[in-house]
Amino acid sequence: MAHAHSHISDLTASAVRRLALSLGITLAFVVVEVAAGFLANSLALLTDAAHNLTDVLALGLTWWALRMTARPAYSGKTYGYHRAGILVALANSTTLVLIALGIFYEAYQRFVRPPAVRADILIGVGVAAVFVNLGTALLVRRGSEHDLNMHSAFLHLLGDVFSTVGAVVAGILIRLTGWNWLDPLVSVLIGVLILWNAWGIVRESIAILMEATPADIDMEALLGDVRAVEGVRGVHDLHVWSITRGLRTLSAHLVTDDIPISQGAGVQAAVSELLEHRYGISHATLQLECVDCVQSDLYCDIAVNPHAHH
Repeated sequence: MAHAHSHISDLTASAVRRLALSLGITLAFVVVEVAAGFLANSLALLTDAAHNLTDVLALGLTWWALRMTARPAYSGKTYGYHRAGILVALANSTTLVLIALGIFYEAYQRFVRPPAVRADILIGVGVAAVFVNLGTALLVRRGSEHDLNMHSAFLHLLGDVFSTVGAVVAGILIRLTGWNWLDPLVSVLIGVLILWNAWGIVRESIAILMEATPADIDMEALLGDVRAVEGVRGVHDLHVWSITRGLRTLSAHLVTDDIPISQGAGVQAAVSELLEHRYGISHATLQLECVDCVQSDLYCDIAVNPHAHH
């Protein structure tokens, strides 16, 4: 257990360092991109700069949340600070939605009156931005598949990669055709991409905060597997939820024969091992009850009688 906690601490420290480096690089490039956007009169560049600015906020919040989640649990917060990352993911995705709406409004104004765009600056800065954004996205990619907080920051940066590629394409086409309306068109496409990514994070963050069952867990299959464990006669008062994307929790009452405590502990251990290896549920609270106990609903509604004990 001590080795596992040490490994987690090492991963967190590494992630914090990579986030700090990404934040510094992104902030420096925002200044360059804003100046170039005004010089080139390009909404695509200014849009990308705005998105990069939200990345600075996102990376800063993600950095803070990682440091918070590393703090140990105590009597006042028995689950620790793991949910700080979910709150940050929700904040990050909400800022993305607001940025996308602002992009749509400004793009509409430019569709009505398309200004002249300096395509050479748009192309040059756009190419540089592709490499900067790709580099920072790769810095925070490690661990993002299991951490919604890191994943939201990664999507921020990955969205910038696609948006800067779009800006470069727009610059090339404007240079060849003189169609300045391509600049706001690319901005709209970038805004749609941002909105799509943000909605996925908002939806998952809210689901976790609402204690929803993880989307990839088939409850019927889980019930069948638990009931198939030797010694289990039934299951009720079942709840499955997530503390974070990678930390899943389950509580349930297991009905058994009237058996000794030592034998019941073996049933609990078998069910816990099944849940961890087949469903990724690393923390299961299992209460044993004999067949003569009063039964409850499968998914017990705690609001019906919060003081009831089965």
